[in-house]
Amino acid sequence: MVDRVEGPVAVLIRDGDERSRDVPLQELPAGTRPGAVLRVPSPGGHPNWSAAILDDDARRTRLREAEETLARLRRRDPGGDVKL
Repeated sequence: MVDRVEGPVAVLIRDGDERSRDVPLQELPAGTRPGAVLRVPSPGGHPNWSAAILDDDARRTRLREAEETLARLRRRDPGGDVKL
């Protein structure tokens, strides 16, 4: 997943171990932006960035799951100030 874009570099977070990796934005598909999910072939264990594709279905699924989590957390919030 694309965590953020910092100038000419996209910061990617890998599924599973959540390791981050900086990849030049020009090596990724057009339209790559924060929140995008990429499918990257890795022949021989090495990512082939030029063959990466955007996975809009996975992005929408993750967004929906995040919205559901936020809604669940909001329902549990009693509101008001926090007293310590």
